[in-house]
Amino acid sequence: MKFATRAIHAGQEPDPSTGAVMTPIFQTSTYAQAGLGEHKGYEYSRSGNPTRTALESCLAALENGQHGLAYASGLAAEHAVLSLLSAGDHLISCDDLYGGTYRLFERVLKRYNVEASYLSASASVEAYEQAIRPNTKMLWLETPTNPLLNLVDIQALAEMGHRHKLIVVVDNTFASPYFQQPLQLGADIVVHSTTKYINGHSDVIGGASITNDAALHESIKFYQNAAGGVPGPFDSWLTMRGIKTLAVRMRQHAENAMTMARFLSEHPRVEKVYYPGLPSHPDHELAKRQMSGFGGMVSFQFKGSYDEMTRIVRRFKVFALAESLGGVESLVCHPASMTHASIPREIREARGLTDTLLRLSVGIEDIEDLLADLEQVLG
Repeated sequence: MKFATRAIHAGQEPDPSTGAVMTPIFQTSTYAQAGLGEHKGYEYSRSGNPTRTALESCLAALENGQHGLAYASGLAAEHAVLSLLSAGDHLISCDDLYGGTYRLFERVLKRYNVEASYLSASASVEAYEQAIRPNTKMLWLETPTNPLLNLVDIQALAEMGHRHKLIVVVDNTFASPYFQQPLQLGADIVVHSTTKYINGHSDVIGGASITNDAALHESIKFYQNAAGGVPGPFDSWLTMRGIKTLAVRMRQHAENAMTMARFLSEHPRVEKVYYPGLPSHPDHELAKRQMSGFGGMVSFQFKGSYDEMTRIVRRFKVFALAESLGGVESLVCHPASMTHASIPREIREARGLTDTLLRLSVGIEDIEDLLADLEQVLG
């Protein structure tokens, strides 16, 4: 089945007891058993719930994976995957990444003697290879990156990582499975904040991990149950409802984002635009090869002072000044004080994340209204 069909049908057969086309919300914590060890596949909803099972099957299908797991948040998904590491292990990550991921690496994992090293997303395969230590166990990639929209060559780094027996993880949140398929490019595990494009309606917090490796899946699934960071049945149902329109939403997000990026690249109040769909983007050719579309995220450097920028963001009328991304509505975010505030200033600035950088999650509203809103803000 093609992607849009899988999004609507995968894991979501009509309910066998009623014929309901929509997967029911199994709002229960526990399940009756006929006798000791005699149950119908479910015992307790932390371990498994039929609504969540349908979501997990659908998530796996979206990434052309065999095994999907759902979580209460994207960071819960990341933590479950990171449970594959042990004290004394080392991981390598690209340096331009979500602030919450950096915080997890630096303020949680470090306490358990798991260390992370960071390389530029644009660093060569050889540079990544040289960063490998005897205790390196994982390669953590985010592409496109948040918020500077750099790209990492998944296939090349996966091949290198596998030569050294590393687990290769890709955060695919920005691209969504509609535009990028990391497992097909050699990644071992894909993670998502399903809060974002997968749900797409800014009304659910959730996360996911998908893999084709049965052993990795069993290990992560054990942690999912043992640590318990699972979504409830209603959140699972809402996420499945959002997934049904993922294909059409992503097409419109990308179309609007491309128009927005071109508009910004010609505006006198804009110093630099970050969008892989622009030929001027340094990773444009890689984006064309690795992705089937360029996504709905656009970042830009405001040409002016920080104080001036803080005044103009108050003038938005269609865009909402807010954290998060990937919903049908357009959002503007100031990463330095919002999504990436947990990264120390000197590290942010060294990576190019300045106080005058703004990140746009371009929604699916009429593009003329979005352009008019930016025009009246920027002047």
